[in-house]
Amino acid sequence: MFKLLREDIKNIFTKDPAARSWPEVLFCYPGLHAVIFHRFAHRLWLYKLYFAARFTSHISRFLTGIEIHPGAKLGRRVFIDHGMGVVIGETAQVGDDVLIYKGVLLGGTSLKKEKRHPTIGSNVVLGSNAIILGAITVGDNSRVGAASVVTHDVPPNATAVGVPARIRMSDSAEESAKLEHGKLPDPITDAVRFVLEEQIKSEQKLRLIIASFQERLDNDKVQSSK
Repeated sequence: MFKLLREDIKNIFTKDPAARSWPEVLFCYPGLHAVIFHRFAHRLWLYKLYFAARFTSHISRFLTGIEIHPGAKLGRRVFIDHGMGVVIGETAQVGDDVLIYKGVLLGGTSLKKEKRHPTIGSNVVLGSNAIILGAITVGDNSRVGAASVVTHDVPPNATAVGVPARIRMSDSAEESAKLEHGKLPDPITDAVRFVLEEQIKSEQKLRLIIASFQERLDNDKVQSSK
């Protein structure tokens, strides 16, 4: 448990430039507190002490504003940054080194007692107020833009952005690890830009063909006049 705690604190220093000291992180980061509470609640859940697990989770929600069902599975070094309003459902699975911003929802779309919440891969970034719904998978090294709504699988090394979310493949895992909201790609805009660029190229080729044809006509007129 203490080894995991040390990992979590070191991870926060890596991912949050506002972190200044160990005491500050340990006592003033509700995202860290929520993860600590969840580890204890999840262990109770595994021992089938369901009421104790839910009650522990409820206390965590009251203290941190972050709701993680004790049945959810969290990997190592999960960092919930400014986590107010984060909700993680019962059958959700979150991989290692995942960064979750405030207001993220990992929700279900079924009333059946089955796997109904998302599976988040490792090294994923979930932007503020992102909504990921259903038993879908968000692949490793992917990112979900702020306020995006994801209802279908996201492949590894991809970016999902928009409502509903559209997929844009990233050039590298390093690029996927970043989440600069002002620089997120828009697949629709990219598609329109591609069509316009192709149209411009086609118009240029057409002008060259017309110019060449006109030149031939002029040459033929000159030859015929002779």
